[in-house]
Amino acid sequence: MLSPLEARRVYDRIGSLQDSQAFYEDRATELLLRHGAFGSAEAVFEFGCGTGRFALRLLRECLPPESRYRGVDVSPQMVHLAQQRLAHYSPRAAVVLTEGGPPVGEAGGSYDRFLSNYVFDLLSEEDIRSTLREARRMLRPGGLLCLAGLSTGVGPLSRAVAGVLSWVQAHRPSAVGGCRPIDLLPFVRESDWDVRFHQKVVAFTVTSEALVAQRC
Repeated sequence: MLSPLEARRVYDRIGSLQDSQAFYEDRATELLLRHGAFGSAEAVFEFGCGTGRFALRLLRECLPPESRYRGVDVSPQMVHLAQQRLAHYSPRAAVVLTEGGPPVGEAGGSYDRFLSNYVFDLLSEEDIRSTLREARRMLRPGGLLCLAGLSTGVGPLSRAVAGVLSWVQAHRPSAVGGCRPIDLLPFVRESDWDVRFHQKVVAFTVTSEALVAQRC
């Protein structure tokens, strides 16, 4: 696992190159747009907003004009890029720098969507569980958890690719940005969530998982 400081260094170095991962990420994030009911969202929190590419699409195409968005990221470079990208939507869209780790400083019951794309696959199992607890605390009753990330394969080739990614992450995590394939569904089922949508998709042999669950 990369520490928050190591992750910051990696993603500061990657910068806008992060957007090049759209070739496999977009299939899963498109499912979140379709099943996350963002058209009725009043307040969205994004854990690990990256360059703000997904947030911009939310603000342009999905969120009501009166809704607010708050994104956080551990990388100053990512925060800078996201702030530039979302400047047109200020002040209802804000992006701030964090120290990493679960968002314990956010107010409880203040959001109706908790969003995170390709971040949980960087976290330890302990941090995944802690972040899910914070997400539930931050969401209003009936709020939605919307997650996408690298996942284990669904066929021989994609399983082989997932195995290679896991091996690289274990031996040289910075080479893959600290990411490794995980299955999100078991973590969510451990907590108080009602899973509304779950699907794995494969793009260019890379498997991703999209999950939407309602706070019980």
